[in-house]
Amino acid sequence: MLAFAVIVSPSAWPRAVSSAFAAAVFAFLDVVDVLLCFVYGFLDAVFEDSPVSCYCHGSHSAAALDDDDEVSDTLYHRRSAVRDALMGLVRGRSGGSPETETERRKGRSPRWSDCGCESCRAWQRHDDGRLHFVANQPPPPPNDGAVTTTQQSGEEDAIFIHGFTSSSSFWATVFRESSILNNCRMLAVDLLGFGKSPKPANCMYRLKDHVEMIERSLIDPLNLSSFHLVSHSMGCIIALALAAKHPERVRSITLIAPPYFGACEEKASQVALKRLAEKKLWPPLQFGSAVMSWYEHIGRTVCFLVCKNHLLWERLFRLITGKRDVDFLLGDLTKHTHHSAWHTMHNVICGGAMLQDRNLEAVEAAGVPVQVIHGGDDQVVPAECGRHLKAKLPGAELRLMEGCDHKTVVFGRERGFAEELRAFWSASHQNKQLAASASGHTKLTNDNMSTTGRALLVALAAVLLVTGDALLAPAGGQEQYTKAPAEAHKGYSIVPVGLPVMEKEEKAWFAGRTIFKIPPAPPCRANANAICC
Repeated sequence: MLAFAVIVSPSAWPRAVSSAFAAAVFAFLDVVDVLLCFVYGFLDAVFEDSPVSCYCHGSHSAAALDDDDEVSDTLYHRRSAVRDALMGLVRGRSGGSPETETERRKGRSPRWSDCGCESCRAWQRHDDGRLHFVANQPPPPPNDGAVTTTQQSGEEDAIFIHGFTSSSSFWATVFRESSILNNCRMLAVDLLGFGKSPKPANCMYRLKDHVEMIERSLIDPLNLSSFHLVSHSMGCIIALALAAKHPERVRSITLIAPPYFGACEEKASQVALKRLAEKKLWPPLQFGSAVMSWYEHIGRTVCFLVCKNHLLWERLFRLITGKRDVDFLLGDLTKHTHHSAWHTMHNVICGGAMLQDRNLEAVEAAGVPVQVIHGGDDQVVPAECGRHLKAKLPGAELRLMEGCDHKTVVFGRERGFAEELRAFWSASHQNKQLAASASGHTKLTNDNMSTTGRALLVALAAVLLVTGDALLAPAGGQEQYTKAPAEAHKGYSIVPVGLPVMEKEEKAWFAGRTIFKIPPAPPCRANANAICC
């Protein structure tokens, strides 16, 4: 105790005691998880024909997986001195390796520890194995009430992607504001392993598995030639991967609370695990996240008690509250299996972190407009993630919503959120038109531009500057005006507002350039506390 007092100053005692207590609790959980490893190994051998081996005894390096396999190292390596020491004593225990999981038959679902009720097994009645989604169609044209699966002229499509342990229900309150987005078909999908979508046990739930299922369930059957992407939390990782794969189809991306931590010395997957599931006892949500992310067998036990018995908990909820329906946020917490949640957490949230820079660079190179919305009080995915993404993608628009957390960044401000989407989509559409016209526009040169034409262009430039717009001109060629910084973008230079074009006219500044109007960014009127960057 004396040594402790010498090392730690009295003012730091409370924090040191708290840290020591937390370390003791998680060390105890390490021991429990190792013991449960043997318990589940025995029970699986008894109740299942083809038991699924856990990750306690596998080796990521032994699997010889390349980057395209997208299997996260966090499935195998989660640093813990107590756990590592205990597992070192029993490393020789026999069992199948996780790498053979893709060879298992679909009929294994659900496992004995999963819920087998009618609603949880409903997806098995459909042979196509496609994702469940909810479509909010725009009003049909007069005298035509037919609903079509193809994209109509003038109609926009938007795919809404939910976050971890959620479902398409997350967007239900936003869809109620569809009158604001009256020319848009909104498609909210249940991701693979969540909600009413399939939850196969022979799936690794990798990032590319989620992307391919969205393609097979929405993009291809509905013939979506272009669409907006709106995503929340973990869904942002999937949205960026989808956009990087189909940059020519994506009109814009709205990322709400994206988990992105930027460049780090440590491996990105390990950083994501430690930051999003930090081993802390308080607040309770953080403790629960740590338990479910670090301890495979304790997490399975929680799912066995909660998810497998969700009908019992729902009846108790109705009895205690007197409400007829269970809140969809609570209901969504049970609409998954441990296998789907565990693998999605590690292979998408952690493993996907290693692919985010690549996907962001692909999105930036394609010129896809990106909007980032983040709650200033978000305790799940800290607001610094939004700032990191803005630093990585300077052209993105960042909105920090003061006073909003991980959920209320959408809930409680649905109308304002819908208005932000409409403004952003409108600006994105105009920018796409400008980019398209740039590819085939006739260049103006000293040889083919008359004096009258040059005068008209100068007048147009003056009008654009006065109205608060900017000019877009092909980069290179004649001298670049550097009084104000120009941002390189897709081979063009954006001439900032305030550039005195008039005084450059005598030097034929317009020669060899084409002028395009660039609409200014929409103001943050939906929320007075919003900070636009």
